[in-house]
Amino acid sequence: MNSIEAKHNPSLAVSIIFFIMIVGIISFFMIVLETAPHIPILIAIFILIGYGLWNKISYQSLQHAMALGAGSAMGAVFLFFVIGILISSWMISGTIPALMMVGLSIISTTWFYAIVFAITAIIGISLGSSLTTTATVGVALIGMAGAMDASLAITAGAIVSGAFFGDKMSPLSDTTNLASAIVGVDLFEHIKHISLTTIPAFIISFIAFAILSPGKSYANNNIAQYQDALQATGLIHWSSWIPLIVLIVCTIFKLSAFLSLSISSLVASIIAMAVNKFPLSDVPKAWFEGYTGGSDFEPVNELITKGGMESMFFTIALVLLALSFGGLLFVTGLLPTILDALQTRLKRTRSIIASTAGTAIGVNVFIGEQYLSILLTGETFQRIYERAGLTKKALSRTLEDAGTVINPLVPWSVCGVFIADVLGVPVLAYLPFAFFCLLSPIITILFGARTAKK
Repeated sequence: MNSIEAKHNPSLAVSIIFFIMIVGIISFFMIVLETAPHIPILIAIFILIGYGLWNKISYQSLQHAMALGAGSAMGAVFLFFVIGILISSWMISGTIPALMMVGLSIISTTWFYAIVFAITAIIGISLGSSLTTTATVGVALIGMAGAMDASLAITAGAIVSGAFFGDKMSPLSDTTNLASAIVGVDLFEHIKHISLTTIPAFIISFIAFAILSPGKSYANNNIAQYQDALQATGLIHWSSWIPLIVLIVCTIFKLSAFLSLSISSLVASIIAMAVNKFPLSDVPKAWFEGYTGGSDFEPVNELITKGGMESMFFTIALVLLALSFGGLLFVTGLLPTILDALQTRLKRTRSIIASTAGTAIGVNVFIGEQYLSILLTGETFQRIYERAGLTKKALSRTLEDAGTVINPLVPWSVCGVFIADVLGVPVLAYLPFAFFCLLSPIITILFGARTAKK
């Protein structure tokens, strides 16, 4: 999207005023009126189109910018479709029910939130994808939380925190590779350097989740009822673990996320037909509409009725709107003006790091795309870091600390919308408990300057 040429050069004051106005509109509609995020984003698009036409930018240029912005989402759109298929195929193969069964068997309510955080962190590192971790293991864990009468908001916060810790620290992660590549840092040097801020954030988060975890007296006695109902579905078999193993193997061999998820989905569907006797004619239906549970225990039906391409339409529509909105921010010159202003006003190490983090967070908020926050912020600040004698590793670390982990905290962002849809917990509900995501930018701003010099 950074290839979009600005057709207007507004003043810095005008750019800031428009940003504040747009944030105010989005916040009012989502928080006060509780509307779907699509509506305020669409209204913001109308406002930017009006602003562009007022400043004599042709509608063709505005439309072209929106098309380029939406076009940059095509990779994510196809990935979302496959994730919808993955969830439904993992349901019919018994993979997600099997994960729920094991979790209910081995995880006590003592330190529950801390264990959820640790499990998703480990799996996130193994898979290299926060969204895959959330859509698979996260779905199982949120189901366990419901069975235990634990807080869904805190559980979702622990899942998001662990998944994005794994995403940051995994050499298989797209964002980790992007952050290191955009500034020219060796991948493993980058991972080693981000551990300086990531490990403290992990430790503090683990302690916080342990403190918040319910005690044994808080446990719900119907866990056995959930286990019996899951077993009665007839979905769980030893072969239910094969799709998960296939996914891990694919990521080890560094296949793309699209191919890894597709192969795992196909294997899961074959297992569903061969082992669970799922009719061939029902597989395409499950891929599109998702799986519908048929248990006699309604709470379990709610847990396993998930997935399908259709369940991704809400997310995909919002992604396309958000990135079209981002294209308009560029062509109208509003975002380039603010980014250019930053380059001439920063000299002190801490202010440079704080501004880097603020820019990465700002792009996440205004555009809703974590990859774009890394790309734009990295390209904007490279010269500033070189001029100030700061290391490239400090820049790549800050991009991850404030770019990657903030996206799930923005209700209209790609990750935020996806996670809220998959887990069934609104972003604003789990946001206060996503401790790792909240701590990462704070720690990098407070202590990042100590390890930023060459």
